[in-house]
Amino acid sequence: MAEHNEFAIELNNLSKKVRKKQLLSPLNHQLTCGKILALCGGNGAGKSTLIRLMTGLIKPTTGQVTINSFTKKHHTLRFQHEFGYMPDDFQFQKSITAKETIRFYAKLKKISNARMNETLEEVGLLDKVNEKVGTFSKGMNQRLLLAQALLAKPNILILDEPTNGLDPYWVKQFSDMMLRAKKNGQTIVFSTHDLHVAEQIADEVMFLSNGEVISKGPINEYSGIGLYETFQQLYFNSIEAELRVL
Repeated sequence: MAEHNEFAIELNNLSKKVRKKQLLSPLNHQLTCGKILALCGGNGAGKSTLIRLMTGLIKPTTGQVTINSFTKKHHTLRFQHEFGYMPDDFQFQKSITAKETIRFYAKLKKISNARMNETLEEVGLLDKVNEKVGTFSKGMNQRLLLAQALLAKPNILILDEPTNGLDPYWVKQFSDMMLRAKKNGQTIVFSTHDLHVAEQIADEVMFLSNGEVISKGPINEYSGIGLYETFQQLYFNSIEAELRVL
């Protein structure tokens, strides 16, 4: 972990607008090192946009992202090496094996074969390494995506819908992996539709709707009525507000 800063991720007046459409309204947030932040919301809420902004995949309209005191503008290479990223619904090349796929990422990140195999074992794919990725189920593809994010043991994990397509057993395994990563000092941001997972492992939650943060705070602030009931109420309030404008 970066000892010079208590915040792993800082979002300062961060927003994204494409033509006249506001994909993400300006927001500010600071995530303390070693904490887990869950981004919750329906489809089109702005979760993936926020994650792509965090990782530097898209350029913000306003504001900036600081990761362990580094910004993409001033420290491009260091910025990118600070985190492991898992995109949502990414398709690997189907004609090559899982081993060839993960070895490609291992070489890019200068990771040993031992660490590569350790990571594949962690996501339950070590016995599938010689199978072509095109034969993988949705859940297996997700686990391979997670493996490439975990490879380098980064300070920060930024994961877009990591439990999408996982069966209940692997949802539980994912939760356990994230709690172990947190125990080892890693900071985690993940988006999810699975509010149960968020409730189980997150320290903080951020609810988004139509590109706006409609609520955020420590997870224990929502423990009274639960995340599902909170989300329902926030979502319907947001819809009602839109209808009043119309």
